Amino acid sequence: MSGHSKWATTKYRKGAQDAARSKRFVKHIRSLEVAAREGGGDVNNNAALRTAFERARADSMPMDTIDRAIKRGTGELEGVRYEAVNYEGYAPGGVAVIVETLTDNRNRTAAELRNMFTRNGGSLAEPGAVSWQFERKGVVELDRSLDEDAITEAAVDAGAEDVVDVGERWQVVSAATDLAGVRAALEASGVAPISAELALVPTTTVEITDAQDAQRVLRLLEAIEDHDDVLTVHANYDMPEAVLAGYAG
Repeated sequence: MSGHSKWATTKYRKGAQDAARSKRFVKHIRSLEVAAREGGGDVNNNAALRTAFERARADSMPMDTIDRAIKRGTGELEGVRYEAVNYEGYAPGGVAVIVETLTDNRNRTAAELRNMFTRNGGSLAEPGAVSWQFERKGVVELDRSLDEDAITEAAVDAGAEDVVDVGERWQVVSAATDLAGVRAALEASGVAPISAELALVPTTTVEITDAQDAQRVLRLLEAIEDHDDVLTVHANYDMPEAVLAGYAG
């Protein structure tokens, strides 16, 4: 089940080292609040909250900050009310983009995102324009040093669809509804996941091989990712490693 991932490089998300710590914390806090409001404040019984909690802790967010965010979400403390809103659009070259946001003013966020798309050679689209090109999957990331056969055995028995080699890590892909079971099975086998979350995975991709086109696409995605209201950005581009490495350099 291992092999080159067809979509591993199609979701662009800046690494923690590329954003200011305070900006990352703002996004974690909003995620915690929304997850707690929608599913309750118990991390063990709220999968979305557990994911937000683990992301925040991985980024060294203090527990008291996390606790306050959860309490604002459950209504125990007062705070601004955020809502989850997705926006869809196209990057240069016809690359489909889905932007997941947590905002307290959807009209403001939409206007600012539309401006970003336009200034960077893309366009904001109507809801549903590109979402049909993606499906939500469970994705568990594991350290690359782990044994592939052991990972595969535990994952497949729990219902995983694929185990892919994405360079520095293994990714175990499953149906969204099987994520919790796959994660639990891996943990029971002695494997500690780096992360486990639901991700939007493209069903089709747009190949970008020209370096200038790649820069235009990645520049737009980077600008969107920097927006305070943006949680994650998903795009269906497929770029050779050499092109991606050239941009990173």
